[in-house]
Amino acid sequence: GVRDVLFLYEENRCSMTYMYEYPEYLKIKLPKKTARRYPTYELYLYGEGNYAEENKNLLLTGIPVLFLPGNAGSYKQVRSLGSIALRKAEDVDFKYHFNFFSVNFNEELVALYGGSLQRQTKFVHECIKVILKLYRDREFAPTSVAIVGHSMGGLVARALLTLKNFKPELINLLITQATPHVAPVMPLDKYLTDFYTAVNNHWILKAQDLRNLTTLSVAGGFRDYQVRSGLAFLPRLSQHDSALSVVSSAVPRAWASTDHLSIVWCKELILATIRAFFDLIDENTRQITEDPKKRMSVLNHHFVRHPAKIFEENPETIMELTGAFMWITVKASKWTYSVYNDSDGKYFTFPLANHRKSYSHVYCESSMLDTSSWIYGCMNSNSSICLEATDLSWRAELLPTTKVVILKLQDYPSLSHIVIQVPPTVGNKYTLDCEFFKEDSRTVQLPVTNLFSFGLSSSKILLNSTGLLYNVQLQHFNQIYQAFKIYIESHCKSLKERKPSVYRLHIPWSHEDSITVAKVPSFTEISAKLHIAQPQNDNSVPELNIYSSSDCQYEVILKTSLVQILGQIIRFHAGAFPVYVVSNILLTYGGQLNTLISTGQCSDFSFELVRTAKPYKVEPLISIVVFLQGCHWFRVIRESLSLPDVDAAVLSSQDAWFPLVSLILFLFGTGIAYWSGVFFSASLRLISLLWLTLIRPTVLQNGNKLVTPRRLCGVLSLALVSWTTCGALAVLIIYLQYWTSSLFFHMAITFTVQDHCRVNLSQVHLRRKLIKNQSSMDSTSKATQSLSNSTTIAEAVNSLKMHVTILNLFTWIVLLNLPSLIYWLKNIRYNVRLDPDPCRSTAIVLVCILEILMNSSTSEVKSSKLLKIASKVPLPLSVAMLAFGRMHLYKVPYFVIFSLLLHVLCCVV
Repeated sequence: GVRDVLFLYEENRCSMTYMYEYPEYLKIKLPKKTARRYPTYELYLYGEGNYAEENKNLLLTGIPVLFLPGNAGSYKQVRSLGSIALRKAEDVDFKYHFNFFSVNFNEELVALYGGSLQRQTKFVHECIKVILKLYRDREFAPTSVAIVGHSMGGLVARALLTLKNFKPELINLLITQATPHVAPVMPLDKYLTDFYTAVNNHWILKAQDLRNLTTLSVAGGFRDYQVRSGLAFLPRLSQHDSALSVVSSAVPRAWASTDHLSIVWCKELILATIRAFFDLIDENTRQITEDPKKRMSVLNHHFVRHPAKIFEENPETIMELTGAFMWITVKASKWTYSVYNDSDGKYFTFPLANHRKSYSHVYCESSMLDTSSWIYGCMNSNSSICLEATDLSWRAELLPTTKVVILKLQDYPSLSHIVIQVPPTVGNKYTLDCEFFKEDSRTVQLPVTNLFSFGLSSSKILLNSTGLLYNVQLQHFNQIYQAFKIYIESHCKSLKERKPSVYRLHIPWSHEDSITVAKVPSFTEISAKLHIAQPQNDNSVPELNIYSSSDCQYEVILKTSLVQILGQIIRFHAGAFPVYVVSNILLTYGGQLNTLISTGQCSDFSFELVRTAKPYKVEPLISIVVFLQGCHWFRVIRESLSLPDVDAAVLSSQDAWFPLVSLILFLFGTGIAYWSGVFFSASLRLISLLWLTLIRPTVLQNGNKLVTPRRLCGVLSLALVSWTTCGALAVLIIYLQYWTSSLFFHMAITFTVQDHCRVNLSQVHLRRKLIKNQSSMDSTSKATQSLSNSTTIAEAVNSLKMHVTILNLFTWIVLLNLPSLIYWLKNIRYNVRLDPDPCRSTAIVLVCILEILMNSSTSEVKSSKLLKIASKVPLPLSVAMLAFGRMHLYKVPYFVIFSLLLHVLCCVV
């Protein structure tokens, strides 16, 4: 599954964008108050060559666009947009041009640490005000700024509308690239999840206020394994019709999936974006149009359905067919015409009267990919010549190798003829095809194979193609956990050269189509899986559109792909793995406490994991709650008690949850927990053996005090570190201290065992002498001492096993807190104290607990009255962790702390 996500995707089909002149970034001077409040952030203006020189005095006359980089992103990523926009402006002699600004967020890790997101949002607000001031007193001064946000930059742009003093009219266009809008990829701290909740709630509750803002979200597709495309889809709101979400593989003239970084420089996508920007310009104001309908029309034109024509706001529908062209009537239901060096233009007319009786649709395609009109409809014309006609070219759709149009004859009752225009061509070669057909004859239903067929069975159909278009409906393909491989094999009767076939997987409820171009004949493999599950009120069916060659046979075979199903589980739920691993370790920890009660011995971690970490102990309860979530009475009770939603229920409502996924994740967590335990035990053993050759440790001693003045000073020091710098730093220090303590403890056990063996050997020799001297009293004393040493070693081994489990548990807490530490280290030169700190209070509690635990032993725990309670608590805590920690990873340490706190009490009480 991991391999499928990280490696098994389509090759990179994006072209690189290049600068024709050296890129320059002009730093914009900010007001002193803003610069003092945000010392780590900066604002830049992009430029190249002469354009950069001209703008050094900041006498700007263009249209402002602000680029916001994402997680660890650079302000220099604006160069692809800025450079192509500059070249496009040169093409129109700078009648219109754009000024691209970019914000330097100091490459902050905002996807992992949410404490700076609000600060970034406020800084962007200040930048917008500074940018608009630069245009003051200009002839065509802008009143708003367009924003392009990559990754988390897109979320920051959306968050502007949540600021109390922000005026919504300051932005009228927002384009986001691979932005996780729905939820964070890794919900590692409360600030991150709270920020998402605030932004998404505002966009839902204040949807009416967003009508003047047009938003486009572009996702990267399956190549982007950092942000899955389902997260990049904007919330579906019936009253919010000015938002559009697309996957890059469905964008016309791009048709390519992008990874998380290449979406910023992918030439095909950048060209679509810049073309859209120029089409959005209002000629009167020389700024981006204030008309929301026009903005949506432009975005749909460039990002959803491209008719192979240059955008026109109000295109002329009635056209005059002029020119000294030859008129030719075609009565056949199927027609092909090849053009090469034709100096005479022609009009081919197709009378519809006879065809209406036998056929329901007409399909035409042209391999001439120019932007001129080519297909028309004549109204009520009795002659074979038509002087005025309706331009049907706007109904066409651009595909990689052809442009096609499908017309339902019933929708055009007033049309008497279809007219195809063939202009004079010199040096060009292209082909035109038309055919009339019945929809039923070209629509084939293909039921998808069962999820549990594991690719052993298949669905198969054979298309004896006499037509140009087939629609294969994929029945019951509507869930994200379904994944298939589709094999299309084409055979042709003759060996003549043919145009390539185009296969399009069309998902009707979201713009996530994927297109494959294949030679004929050929054997093609297509992956079929979803980014978004089918909405409940949607009855549409996914289709495989085959734009075929007329005399070829196509065999379509569909099989379930187990590898891709596992890949979908990883893609949608990899962020929840730490929860399942910690849950397994917590169950093991509870099992070890139970064996202390029953046998007086602490079992080995690996053995106890296999014995205790069972999915049936935790999964059924969560499944019952998810089921009850669908009942009205249960929701009423939950809301009256103000109880939070179970994470699985939330995921289920988002169509991101599917059967058996929790079981698979739990078993995977068991595997990771098992091997992490093996690794810790082996590493402790190996390092202690290496150190024993260099250092002579002390022998094990009994009666260590849990609290000493020295340890108390250590706790206070680390608490001070946590409070004044970064909580994660204190957590890391106490973790390393615990690791070192366990290492030395292991060395002491090893040395004591070796010493005990030497003593026993010397006692054997001594006993032989004593037998000769008949001194039995000393012999009994020595035997008693030997038994005491054996007991001490056994107790120490038990304690070490417990320490290894706690250390294993604590490792995951450190890993979950590590992002805030990395963020703090990166910004330490600006501020020694991390503020806000998501783990400051957690760190202080952990330091106190672990300072006691690292010096504790199982002998103290065994005699405690609280041991029975402490051994029972890990099971309900594991259930609660899986219930509330999947979408809130920052809650995981709380459950672990509670369990360890009981352990500390067992050492004392």
